Amino acid sequence: MSTPTLKVALAGAGAFGIKHLDGIQNIDGVEVVSLISRDLAKTREVAAKYGIPHVSTDLADALALSEVDAVILCTPTQMHAQQAIACMRAGKHVQVEIPLCDLLKEGREVAQVQRETGRVAMCGHTRRFNPSHQWVHKKITAGEFNIQQMDVQTYFFRRTNMNALGQPRSWTDHLLWHHAAHTVDLFAYQAGSPIVKANAIQGPIHPTLGIAMDMSIQLKAANGAICTLSLSFNNDGPLGTFFRYIGDTGTYIARYDDLFNGKDEKIDVSKVDVSMNGIELQDREFFAAIREGREPNSSVAQVLPCYEVLHQLEEQLNA
Repeated sequence: MSTPTLKVALAGAGAFGIKHLDGIQNIDGVEVVSLISRDLAKTREVAAKYGIPHVSTDLADALALSEVDAVILCTPTQMHAQQAIACMRAGKHVQVEIPLCDLLKEGREVAQVQRETGRVAMCGHTRRFNPSHQWVHKKITAGEFNIQQMDVQTYFFRRTNMNALGQPRSWTDHLLWHHAAHTVDLFAYQAGSPIVKANAIQGPIHPTLGIAMDMSIQLKAANGAICTLSLSFNNDGPLGTFFRYIGDTGTYIARYDDLFNGKDEKIDVSKVDVSMNGIELQDREFFAAIREGREPNSSVAQVLPCYEVLHQLEEQLNA
């Protein structure tokens, strides 16, 4: 007996939406049937490339389609929470790209609506799924490695408002609510212990973007593990996020999907999961949770504590 095809709507045909469309092409039994984005001509062009039949500039049009089972939101941060709520209220499962919100009260509201509706609601905390970080996680759960410190650098060169494809953004990215969210969540997840102490300082506010371009964050988990995170939009290469795990039985350095030990010897993580693509693995988890009627890894409920910490840090920075 074959399982019925899951029909998905994807909102946001920008750099990250394309990553999801590419990942979904490798997943059996899933079909993207609707694409929503603000520029109709560009959306039609992307839809034609991926064979998506329905196109709109309004999410409500996709939510009105009875065949749509689930929605993936790759829209601007400020829209995430309200759109996620609209999806669940329309009876659809939802995966919202990171960050869940940039206002804690909105994130709490998403979690509340998930409890009320019982829909699968997941947030795209990709680091939980990258094979490099999964490899470390498996060592931790097997009791073979415990984190003493995570040292993380998140470095971009972004002095103008461009996306990953070098196109102008319609919204402003944020070091705290977006880029720090990856590490704050990953640290608590890998430490297996809630964050009990958090400090932040930031550099000057950019005159036109209106955000801090440099930030430093310290975290401590209940079990004593600590995390030091440095973030910058001023860094002119190398770009990306680099994670150093310092533990009781070794040191591991994760550079995206590659993992090295403290002697800079590469560790083979190709057999950790069915793919080396973190976005595809994240989508696989979302669809599996829907089919199996269970809570996904990186559910809204699981990641909400991360946003509680970001809120505390924002209050500190604004004080």
